[in-house]
Amino acid sequence: MEQQYALGIDIGGTNTVYGLVDRKGRIIEQGAIPTKGYNSALQYVKAIAKELQPIIKKVKRQNIKGIGMGAPSANYYTGEIVNAPNLDWQGVIPITKMLREESGLEVVLTNDANAAAIGEMQYGAAKGMKDFIMLTLGTGLGTGIVANGQLIYGHDGFAGEVGHVIAIRDGRDCNCGRRGCLERYASATGVAMTAEKWLDVRTDKSLLRDFKGKITSKTVYDIALTGDKLALEVFDYTGMILGQTLADIVAVTSPEAIVFFGGLAKAGDLLLKPTKKHMEQNLLHLYKGKVSFLHSQLPDTEAAILGASALVW
Repeated sequence: MEQQYALGIDIGGTNTVYGLVDRKGRIIEQGAIPTKGYNSALQYVKAIAKELQPIIKKVKRQNIKGIGMGAPSANYYTGEIVNAPNLDWQGVIPITKMLREESGLEVVLTNDANAAAIGEMQYGAAKGMKDFIMLTLGTGLGTGIVANGQLIYGHDGFAGEVGHVIAIRDGRDCNCGRRGCLERYASATGVAMTAEKWLDVRTDKSLLRDFKGKITSKTVYDIALTGDKLALEVFDYTGMILGQTLADIVAVTSPEAIVFFGGLAKAGDLLLKPTKKHMEQNLLHLYKGKVSFLHSQLPDTEAAILGASALVW
């Protein structure tokens, strides 16, 4: 029997990455195109299909099981991208139908955090696990929740938005139109926001005050590593909010583990120590000491492709 492959495509706000993956999670071919700069979603889909043609030709169409796609605001059930705030095309885009027609292959779609969770379950830290939560801590906070071995989609395909659980009532304004969402505190954006707000209202000395330019979560991280008290406190505060909220989330699905992925997760113990401490303090006694914290085992640059391709299997 010939080798079987899956194609994985991850649609980001700026770039789209794609790759050909075998069943063991090895990427055989990969590439990227810009996501922006097309007149329409159809023109964009035609551009992707054109990029995939040489790969399909090389390994023969019959050896490719299908295409998996990860995208923001994606609906697994309908195969549509619905009003994605960070993409050029507004409204409802029937992207799986469009790509199926252009490529001649079966296409399955889910949101980017769900794709990461499936990738982690197929190839990474959650291999063999039936109950875990994937948290992607980047510009925003994405979540994929797996329970009883199944990804939780909900009746409409949009379940698992932990980033938009209210962490602080009447807190910071969120892009979603509500206030106090977890994403506004426990994301790279949230860390930078906390630092800026504190610098405005506090008078204690900090290297953050002397920093010229826009403060990012990386700035706060680098300065925290020097032992700067304010920067360390920003991570403690972020971990407190995240940990308290996770204590509530654990009560819903009782996961074996929480897997952390994304730029902010690289802060390691600076963030995860206070997160674990505050989660354990706030857990219902039934769950105490039962939930492990794991770092994603998917390589950064390839995680999006692997996650999307794992949908096919």
